[in-house]
Amino acid sequence: MRKLYSFFVLLLYLSTAVAQQWPKCILAGDYPDPSVMREGNDFYMTHSPFVYQPGFLIWHSNDLMNWRPVGRALEQWDGSAMAPDLLKYKDKYYIYFPSNGTNYVTWAKDIRGPWSDPIDLKVNGIDPGHVADQHGNRYLFINKGEMIRLAPDGLSTIGKKTTVYDGWEIPKQWVTEGKWPENYLESPKIIYRDGYYYLTCAEGGTAGPATSHMVVSARSRSLEGGWENSPYNPIIHTYSSQDHWWSKGHGTLIDDAEGRWWMIYHAYGKDYHTLGRQTLIEPIEWTSDGWFRASEDKSVNFSEISELPDLSDNFREDTLGWQWSFWKENARKLVKVGNGQVKIPGKGTTPTDGRLMLMTAQHKNYEIGVTMKVSRKGKAGLLLYYSETGYTGVAFDGSKFYVYDAGKLIRTGKNPWGSNVKIKIHNCANKVTIYAGSDEKDWTMLAENLDVTDLNHNKLKNFFALRPALFSAGKGDAVFSDFNYHDAVPHEKDMAAYLMVYHLDEDHGLHMAISRDGYSFTALNDNNPVIAGDTIADQLGIRDPHIYRGPDGAFYMSMTDLHVFAQRDGKRNTEWERDGKVYGWGNNRGLVLMKSFDLLNWKRTNIRFDKMSAAWQEIGCAWAPETIFDETTGRLMIYLTMRHKNEPNKLYYCYVNDEYDTIETMPQQLFQYADERKSAIDGDITKFGNRYILSYVAHDVNGGIKLAYADRPSGPWHFDPRWVDFEPRACEAPHVFKRIGEDKWVLMYDVYSITPHNFGFIETSDFDSFTNLGRFNEGVMRTTNFTSPKHGAVVHITEQEARSLCKKWRIDYDTLPLHSK
Repeated sequence: MRKLYSFFVLLLYLSTAVAQQWPKCILAGDYPDPSVMREGNDFYMTHSPFVYQPGFLIWHSNDLMNWRPVGRALEQWDGSAMAPDLLKYKDKYYIYFPSNGTNYVTWAKDIRGPWSDPIDLKVNGIDPGHVADQHGNRYLFINKGEMIRLAPDGLSTIGKKTTVYDGWEIPKQWVTEGKWPENYLESPKIIYRDGYYYLTCAEGGTAGPATSHMVVSARSRSLEGGWENSPYNPIIHTYSSQDHWWSKGHGTLIDDAEGRWWMIYHAYGKDYHTLGRQTLIEPIEWTSDGWFRASEDKSVNFSEISELPDLSDNFREDTLGWQWSFWKENARKLVKVGNGQVKIPGKGTTPTDGRLMLMTAQHKNYEIGVTMKVSRKGKAGLLLYYSETGYTGVAFDGSKFYVYDAGKLIRTGKNPWGSNVKIKIHNCANKVTIYAGSDEKDWTMLAENLDVTDLNHNKLKNFFALRPALFSAGKGDAVFSDFNYHDAVPHEKDMAAYLMVYHLDEDHGLHMAISRDGYSFTALNDNNPVIAGDTIADQLGIRDPHIYRGPDGAFYMSMTDLHVFAQRDGKRNTEWERDGKVYGWGNNRGLVLMKSFDLLNWKRTNIRFDKMSAAWQEIGCAWAPETIFDETTGRLMIYLTMRHKNEPNKLYYCYVNDEYDTIETMPQQLFQYADERKSAIDGDITKFGNRYILSYVAHDVNGGIKLAYADRPSGPWHFDPRWVDFEPRACEAPHVFKRIGEDKWVLMYDVYSITPHNFGFIETSDFDSFTNLGRFNEGVMRTTNFTSPKHGAVVHITEQEARSLCKKWRIDYDTLPLHSK
């Protein structure tokens, strides 16, 4: 019975490990409460503006995946406008929305405007949803399952509200903000199909716990009542705080011209509430008994999602760009823009009461910068702004600078740049660094490591987001030019050096070496460990370090938690932790995972596979882990060598969360060697063009390096029988790195079969033919102060990152050798 239970547990985990390509983020950044409509092949969408004016930015798309702004519907309003319903009825477009304790409607004959002034419907409640019945009678649904009739023109109401729907009863044990009967029933959206009205609502609470929010559905033959809840409720929901998206909810059901159905909704990125609620999409399917549910067909075709239009602004046009709005006012008529600058008249004295022109950030790791001129009696600056009580950034007047953190003044100092100053703010995973200077080469750091994580709704309420803002206070105009916003993740063009990680058998610690040219490497810390293995590993030693730069710009380091000489070094009483006859050579059960944005400060997690599930209690090894970003699933993937007890080693993979501290799926086999009796170990995956190359060790005859090919990093893999290494004896630990700025890839491997052991290198431009570069110090590849490295990996780094490492370990970066090729 125990074995049967373990089998079903394994099946459950494996089912969650299947590649999930949904949901997709179609608008990154703060675009909450999406309302979307279709007109033929055209889709239009708008979102809650809250207090950011002008508001109701309208987006257009032809494929539901790629969106471009076409205009704003409302210049200004009272209160905080939210949760709109955008629709077309007969020949007019309407937006219904709540604000200031009532509901309003604005209308237009053209989606691009002009739109009418808001008309007060004199009915309270939130989240209006418009519907016309089969007789042409118009109604407005609002929260709490209430409905009121609209006049034929849709611009006023008739009669009183009535409650027609009680919602879906959320299980009592679920962790949500709202509990039955106050389940925060909101966001009603109604469609008519095949004799039924389908009501889609939100429940559970918009924020709070990760698992609060959800999308539920009910159907009825009549709008007035008789609503039957869907057996598939909740249609959309965050079930675990380990989910990539938190508080999924507030959905709109929409079909396309090809008859496919979709749900568009919002959610917070896990641990990134500061970015606000982002707009997501996933496919919907209809069942044979007339209900809809999230599609189980993960092969649904979709268009590739492109970046949003550039958020930078050179202010050369005579009107403000679509990305700009103002805090609790519409100051467009007050600012003067054109000829490369924008003049923002000041008001108030601090960021709490000053004038703010804001835009929406899209990335977890971004940089903003601007050139600024301050008036003689003014104060101006660059901020990350949530609300009057939550902002971080810097401001200047003619004599001083002022650094703010979480709404408080934390530093002042003399302003050496006078009235003209450049400002730069880097927000890297909610850690903020602020710079000022006179030009792009002369930056002074004014503050670093300011934590803005808590500048979000769960801490400060009001459903805003942390937005970059230009700030102007005092008298006169602050003049801004050359505003720049960009994803701060470096790309190959930004790279200047190479960082190698490896271990030594002598100490089982983490070692690093740096190179400016990719040929000559110099060990940091005089070839002593930069991190001692006994400080981070359960077995008091690490092996097989691998380093990878993720899509967020962070470095992900994975290592085998294993000390093969622990008995020799007095760290263990036995050769292995468990019986080697049962579990094999080097048996271990865990990994060490570390994440860093600067290569100096690391967050560490120790993983034990045998504690994840009964299915892996008899794990024989967990070796040589590596990390790659799986673009098909949008998730980080760890792949490694594993086995059950003393069976042949195989390559497995699993997915890991963005924080790199939780394995989210049970291991699945990645690759099966052609002869299943032989071990395949030490996988290394490289993206080359549109395909992936798997380099691995085949323990067939002596053991050496072979390749396999696939269209996605999880396979399936096409087997290639060739040996690609040039070693007459055994080698292992293949790793591929690209030469910066060249179409050349180097495959490095560990020649462990010679004494002393060494790294060997081959080079290719097509992964079809290879050139032998020899071993370290026997060919063009060199080391300057170390020998006998084991199981290494190489990552590109920027000059700033390289200089920072060299400064830490007291190496002169400029004197690092540049090898003559």
